[in-house]
Amino acid sequence: MAIEYIGFLPVLIFIALAAVQLGVAAYTASQAGTAARAAARMESLDDPPSSAAAAGSASISDWLDAGFEVSSGDDEVTVTASVQIPSVIPGIGDFGSVESSSTMPRGED
Repeated sequence: MAIEYIGFLPVLIFIALAAVQLGVAAYTASQAGTAARAAARMESLDDPPSSAAAAGSASISDWLDAGFEVSSGDDEVTVTASVQIPSVIPGIGDFGSVESSSTMPRGED
């Protein structure tokens, strides 16, 4: 009987890791929204563009990798943050990335 449990153990471990991976993906999506809002807020203040990416990166967890794309209009700025989803399942390395956009009005002069 113990042999049957040992044989089923890898399946249980895989299911547990898949559940953790789902949680990591949801957390990454939340962090992408936070990064986009922070970067758009900084960019709307008419600071140098490098400070927007720095503010977005500083607003998320250190173990996440984010990229930013800024598009500006006359009276608003939109920042799209793209955050890579890290893998917790051995042998599966690429879960893609999550993108989130945020638009903020430019500051009054």
